[in-house]
Amino acid sequence: MKQKILIVDDEVSIVTLLTFNIERAGFETDVAYDGAIAVEKAMTNEYDLMVLDLMLPKMDGLEVCKYLRQNKIETPILMLTDKDDEFDKIIGLELGADDYLTKPFSPKEVVAIIKAIIRKTTTKKEPSFETIQIGELHIFPEKHEVTIGEELLTITRKEFELLQYLVEHKGKVLSRDQLLNKVWNYDFAGDTRIVDVHISRLREKIEADTKKPVYIKTIRGLGYKMEEPAI
Repeated sequence: MKQKILIVDDEVSIVTLLTFNIERAGFETDVAYDGAIAVEKAMTNEYDLMVLDLMLPKMDGLEVCKYLRQNKIETPILMLTDKDDEFDKIIGLELGADDYLTKPFSPKEVVAIIKAIIRKTTTKKEPSFETIQIGELHIFPEKHEVTIGEELLTITRKEFELLQYLVEHKGKVLSRDQLLNKVWNYDFAGDTRIVDVHISRLREKIEADTKKPVYIKTIRGLGYKMEEPAI
């Protein structure tokens, strides 16, 4: 059975371009031209991924993303925006989008990112029921939950995957390209700023002082390293 992609954009030319290239890559497609229809379709159908434009009538992309995640719809989301606005990208990622692209984009790049996200989210792993601990952080892989002390953190799926990978490689310096490849499963030169955005969001949730992090350290010119906090 073909994997199915929901394309959400109010520009007919963009929808036509995406539909042609995504179907040529072997996927089945469905279309919504506004946010309200996108929510209705995503709530009542099974999709392997949603390509979601930020600027939409009725409900914008951020509202759609927020609504779906609040209602436990975990369909991977690739967000599109025609604004080179870091704020919108950060908010989209914080609300649970898996990645973003700024218009204009290459159709080949869209297909490559779709394949990478689907490959990552459908990779079969042996279920792990072991709690991972570092400092006051407790990571529960089987529940996709993280606590610090007694507090249950609100954390997106991608933040969880990044945190788990950092903890599992504690003490090792990990480059942005390495994290992009392992966590986002990109096998091409992607935008490493997405790593920095997620690191920043994680620090806000797990560090007492983001200017003096004790868990995720920046290694200048190299990348990031997870450390066991000093007692």
